[in-house]
Amino acid sequence: MERRRLLTIVIILSLFVLSASRELKVHSKYHLPGYNHTLAKILVEYSSAVYISDLTELFTWTCSRCNGLTKGFEMIELIVDVEHCLQAFVGVAKDLNAIVIAFRGTQEHSIQNWIADLYWKQLDCNYPGISDAMVHHGFYSAYHNTTLRPGIINAVKSAKELYGDLQIMVTGHSMGGAMASFCGMDLTVNFGMQNVQVMTFGQPRIGNAAFSSYFSQIVPNTIRVTNEHDMVPHLPPYYFHFPQKTYHHFPREVWLYHIGFGSLVYTVEKVCDGSGEDPTCSRSVSGNSISDHLVYFGVQMGCDDVVTCKILMDPRLAAYSTQDQSGNFIMSMSHSNSIIKTNVETSELGSRSNVI
Repeated sequence: MERRRLLTIVIILSLFVLSASRELKVHSKYHLPGYNHTLAKILVEYSSAVYISDLTELFTWTCSRCNGLTKGFEMIELIVDVEHCLQAFVGVAKDLNAIVIAFRGTQEHSIQNWIADLYWKQLDCNYPGISDAMVHHGFYSAYHNTTLRPGIINAVKSAKELYGDLQIMVTGHSMGGAMASFCGMDLTVNFGMQNVQVMTFGQPRIGNAAFSSYFSQIVPNTIRVTNEHDMVPHLPPYYFHFPQKTYHHFPREVWLYHIGFGSLVYTVEKVCDGSGEDPTCSRSVSGNSISDHLVYFGVQMGCDDVVTCKILMDPRLAAYSTQDQSGNFIMSMSHSNSIIKTNVETSELGSRSNVI
């Protein structure tokens, strides 16, 4: 009797191990997107610019990070959620013939603390309307349950009224990439917007395999760029032996890494497979670098100053903003008052005040 019981236990454990170690695959029913190097170089500059804390320079697109491949960008709205320390903007890039939406990444005082917290984060939110799909509650709420979402939706509608039915490009770095992904799905599913493209940089995992499969069908034109040993794309952790319970990236990844020696070093941009977790891409190396997270394509990501939620704004720009009871505000550049950009560039703005 004892031997039979032991044998039963061994068989059950063996079946569990075999089933648990079966890695779930995410496959899109649509053609995987092609990778455009030039577009990546442009969008990474938008993902960098949204970190600017001087709202006067950002709103008028005169900041030091606003003068490269993004020159000529026309701001529609700048949304600042002071309560949750979030920031995003919506505008039109005429050279891309597109509406660009960019989300700022984490503004934590210590990125090490943020990464440590992300390492232990478990799936804790059911995604509405998708059976078995679970997501990271913090990333989901940062987009859906703050002032960012209504501000962005209104700005996109305004941009379409002014410029016509342009394509939409959503981008962001780090946590900003997570919010950009939820935004891309939201615009497609809940507002029926077509031609939505998402490209993120150093994005963490945001959901499980069921969510990732659905995402790849709804927003097939999505690229996640990862860099060398960047820590964040490895988080929250992917547990091979628990495919039903673990976080899982959606496709399509493009992994940047270097080959060569000494002065002969070349950057390789590897276009990965359609699984979202290509073992020959970033998963082939350890994610142990913060420095690889903070520079993409030679562009500095993050804030210049290590200060939590520091915001600067010329008092005269207050006339272009609306504010709620929590102190969150939206700066709107309507078509009729776009002359402000010329006025700001050619006048002395005076001293800027610290809003927070």
